[in-house]
Amino acid sequence: MSDLISHAQEAARCGDWARVTDFLQHALIPESALSVAGSDISCWLDLALQVLREGDFHEQWEVTKVFQCFGTAAIAPLITLLQDEDAELEAQWFAARILGNSNHPMAIRALVEQLKTSDDDDLSKMLAEALANLGISAIEALTNLLASEETRLLALQALVQIRHSETVTPLLSVVNDPDPSIRATAIQALSSFRDPRTPDVLVQALGDPSATVRKAAIAGLSVRTDLIDSFGLVNRLADHLWDLDISVCHQAGLALGRLGHDAAIPALEQVLKSANTPLLLQQDAIRALSWLGSKTALETLKHWLLADSGHPSTVAYLEGVTALWRWNRPDLQPLAAEVLVNVLNAQPFVDHATLRQAIATALGELKQPSSLEPLIYLLEDEDTGVRLHAIAALRAIDPQTAYTRLEAMQASTELSEKLRAGIAMALSEWRTELPR
Repeated sequence: MSDLISHAQEAARCGDWARVTDFLQHALIPESALSVAGSDISCWLDLALQVLREGDFHEQWEVTKVFQCFGTAAIAPLITLLQDEDAELEAQWFAARILGNSNHPMAIRALVEQLKTSDDDDLSKMLAEALANLGISAIEALTNLLASEETRLLALQALVQIRHSETVTPLLSVVNDPDPSIRATAIQALSSFRDPRTPDVLVQALGDPSATVRKAAIAGLSVRTDLIDSFGLVNRLADHLWDLDISVCHQAGLALGRLGHDAAIPALEQVLKSANTPLLLQQDAIRALSWLGSKTALETLKHWLLADSGHPSTVAYLEGVTALWRWNRPDLQPLAAEVLVNVLNAQPFVDHATLRQAIATALGELKQPSSLEPLIYLLEDEDTGVRLHAIAALRAIDPQTAYTRLEAMQASTELSEKLRAGIAMALSEWRTELPR
């Protein structure tokens, strides 16, 4: 027996588990490992198991790093620790974690059996996670656990983490489970697979009595552009804009935007214009139109922003302005800027300084030369913040042209006092930064 083991055993007798762990890592971890004789391995394994049983959390965490050095020799004693009812929960937790990285049939059987009998939620979750870490080799065992009501949810959660096509069949087996949380988890997981069996299941789940399941189905279908025509997907999702559960309505609005099909525009416009639409859903409809990004979507947003019936909330208007600012198609950005200028000139829609600031910022982001003149006339705004945002936008679009234009206007005698003061403010903001 080496002197190193003797020192480690002496530290163990003193309960100095941190020092024992240091000895273990020094002897076994490859970067610094000594030459360990085969007869010494069992001694080191006993010491590592003692640290798992007696050490604090940090010492247990550190000692797990050496167990891979023991290979299959560690599996049986770790199973014994896992099944020891007198062991501390943390020790069992670490034993499960190590076994979950072993990919050994004995470890799988032990984890499954312990999961069947465990009455501790934290340990049960760790057992399920350990089985998930085993990957494909644990699928059969986890599938068998789906048959029991006590272990079904944990087994399902473990299967979901494996993310392999072989899990599709067991996932399909629980899509009609009485527990809505199980149905929702299965639907969400199935959405990740392009298996020919999944589209019908996802569409069927749109009619589930549970809002959580309907949301999972909508989220899964929102990326299935391949199903738009064959399943009439746009109309199916549009129906849920008027779902009894508002969270489902939100999910449907965002899903229609992600599908990227202009066929969704009439339904989104209806939601946008309805006097009964909640603000958050109205915002979702605006975002969906911006994600569609087409000219028709832009025209729809334009008509809503410039409508003269009613007074939509400032928050909704801000969402609309933000959507125009982020319009991605370069060929439509001039139109987006034109809409913003029209909104700016349409009273009483812009009677809030916050909205005028947002429009100035949006025009600066779109960088259209045609926006320079409207921004210059924003300099006579009574709100200092609006004037500062207008100045920033002018500098973002074309600072030299804007500066020249402001200098020329400053010499005019026909300006209002407010505009003259605003121009003076703008010139002073960046006069020293431009070449003369």
